[in-house]
Amino acid sequence: MLCTFDDIRNKEIINIKSGVKMGYADDVEFDTCTAKICRLVIFGKAKLFGILGREDDISICWSDIEIIGEDTILVSCEMPIRTKKSGGIFKNLLK
Repeated sequence: MLCTFDDIRNKEIINIKSGVKMGYADDVEFDTCTAKICRLVIFGKAKLFGILGREDDISICWSDIEIIGEDTILVSCEMPIRTKKSGGIFKNLLK
């Protein structure tokens, strides 16, 4: 099966170790010497519409990709641990 980058961007990436939907590929990194794809990049979620920056990007090594299907990309990698902060940025304002 041949895929364009546009095809890859429209496939949802799912981690098969945890069953978590990781998102959609936003970028591709490749080695200019060998012309091989190194990893897929999922941009971090925006905080407060991007005003407060965004979370860290998730990089998925090409070797961690198990299957590229019609609708999804299944990967087997460790998920970054994200902790939810209670109260958010407005917690101190309400004290």
